[in-house]
Amino acid sequence: MTRLTGLRRPVLGTVTAAGKVAGEVAGEVVPVPMTAADRRRVRRRLRAPDGAELLLALPTGTVLSPGTLLEVRGGVTYVVDAAPEDVAVVTPRTLPEAAALGHAVGNLHRDLVPDGAAFLALWDAPLELLLKRLGVPFTREERPFHGRPSWEHES
Repeated sequence: MTRLTGLRRPVLGTVTAAGKVAGEVAGEVVPVPMTAADRRRVRRRLRAPDGAELLLALPTGTVLSPGTLLEVRGGVTYVVDAAPEDVAVVTPRTLPEAAALGHAVGNLHRDLVPDGAAFLALWDAPLELLLKRLGVPFTREERPFHGRPSWEHES
């Protein structure tokens, strides 16, 4: 029997809310911007902002969160960062309006991520129609999104 151990690299650690890194860190920290969909693609090549090529070969089902360490190489630590994406910035005026919003967006199997006094959801035509139907104030902006892609929902 062939043993296939040691083929996958473990994720090294994460950056804490205070900006400190838990895990091995060397020198400069380079944030690698990734969209919600990109953070699910764990077997691929990607280019960091400093030009370094990173090769990902993580276990199937791995979800990279903003702050996850990708690699430490040559005194540089590469960390996942949430890339700006096309999102709806929704600002409900009342608690019942926020509850109706959460229920309706949840029925579309979408993530609604709190961001200060607003909520963010990945933008698409069905979401725009829903928000107009609900009459909730919203704008379309480019912002980092920390939720899951719109095609993925919890099983």
